[in-house]
Amino acid sequence: MAKPSLTLVQTFYHLAKHGSFSAASRELNLSYQSVANHIRRLEQILKSKLIVSEQGAKRITLTPKGTILFNILNPELDVMLERIKTLIDKQRAVIRIGVPQGFFLHMFPNIISQFRTKYPDYELAFYERDTALSDLVRNGDVDVLISERYFGDPILSQRLLGSYKLSLVYPASWGAPASREDVVEWIRGRPFVTHEPGQTLRNLALDFLKLKGIDIASPISVSSSTSVKRCIEEEFGFGILPAWSVHPGDTRARSIDLDDLASVQVYFGMANFMQDNPAVLHLYEACQHEFMTATRSPILKYY
Repeated sequence: MAKPSLTLVQTFYHLAKHGSFSAASRELNLSYQSVANHIRRLEQILKSKLIVSEQGAKRITLTPKGTILFNILNPELDVMLERIKTLIDKQRAVIRIGVPQGFFLHMFPNIISQFRTKYPDYELAFYERDTALSDLVRNGDVDVLISERYFGDPILSQRLLGSYKLSLVYPASWGAPASREDVVEWIRGRPFVTHEPGQTLRNLALDFLKLKGIDIASPISVSSSTSVKRCIEEEFGFGILPAWSVHPGDTRARSIDLDDLASVQVYFGMANFMQDNPAVLHLYEACQHEFMTATRSPILKYY
C-alpha cells in the first residue's frame, strides 16, 4: 500500500492553510498544476476526497476528511519542518531543552553525564527559563521542556516526573523562630523575595502567604530559584523555594518545612512528533531517574 510522502502532505497543508491553489503554489514555489497533481495523488493514496474546488472558484473548501487531516497537521507540521531545517543547517543532531535554572544547576550535570555516555555526538542546547516554554515548543525553538506547569497544549506531550515539597528559606543571621507555630508571626512584616511574575512558584508562594493573612506589598522579584536564594543569602528577605534549595552545608541560609503547602508536580514535555525519538526517550529516563534520586537524597530531601 502506497504511503503519502512529506511533499504531498506539505502541499495539502499549505493549500488548506491558505485556502487557494494560487496561494499554496506561491508559498511552495510550485506551479498551480503541480499543487493540483499533489492533491490528486494524496487523495488517491488516502482513498478519500480532501477538498472541494468548484469551477472558476478562487478558494477551496475542505471536506470533513480534509478538515480532520488539517487539524492533525496544524500546527505540528510547521514545527516539525522548522526542526528539520535546523538539523540540516547544523548538520548534526541537536536537542534544545527548556529548563528552569534551579533544576539545571541541581540536576542536569548528572543528566548530561548519563546522556553523553550513550549519545556523545548530540548537541544539547539549554534555555534556562520557566516562562513561555510552551510557546517556545510551538514556535519550534525548543524540543524538550522541564516545567512545574501542565500546559495542555495539543502539540506537546507531557509526562509526570514526580513532585517536591517547598520550604520557607531565610537568612541565617535572622536566627530561628521560637517554634514552628510562631513562623507566621515571625515573618510578618519582613521583606519577601520571590520569582518574577508569571512563574509557578511565585503564584504558589503568594497564595500561601495570603492564606496565612500576610500581605506582601513590595516583593523583590528575580528570575530563578537560584537568584532568590542568592538574595536571601545577602539578607534581602525570605523566600519560598524547593526544599532542595538549602542543604546542611549552607551557612548563610536556613529553611523551615512547609508541611501544609501542597507538593509541586514536575513534568517532562516534548513536541509530539519526537515521542518516539530514542535520544529524547533516553533523556526522559535520565531526568526521571535523577529527579527521583535528588528528591530522596539527604542533601535534596523534602519533608
